[in-house]
Amino acid sequence: MPMTSLNISLPEALKEYVEGQVASGDWGTPSEYVRELIRRDKERRLGDLENELVAAAKGRKIELPVAEIRRKGLVAVLRERTRGR
Repeated sequence: MPMTSLNISLPEALKEYVEGQVASGDWGTPSEYVRELIRRDKERRLGDLENELVAAAKGRKIELPVAEIRRKGLVAVLRERTRGR
């Protein structure tokens, strides 16, 4: 997969933490560590979304106005409804 760069700024304490994680030997570079964190976050969020959609499908029927879906997006509207907003 082609790589690109993204520069981030961290407080010294977080920088030291990342360097410590790399020094533990589980990751070769700070970039590998950050990529792994992003992958895990993405998987967690997708899992959360799947759980929300399953819960919504098992729940009561809800009306979703097409205009609202167009304005906010289907996922946003479903999240609002499952959270009772």
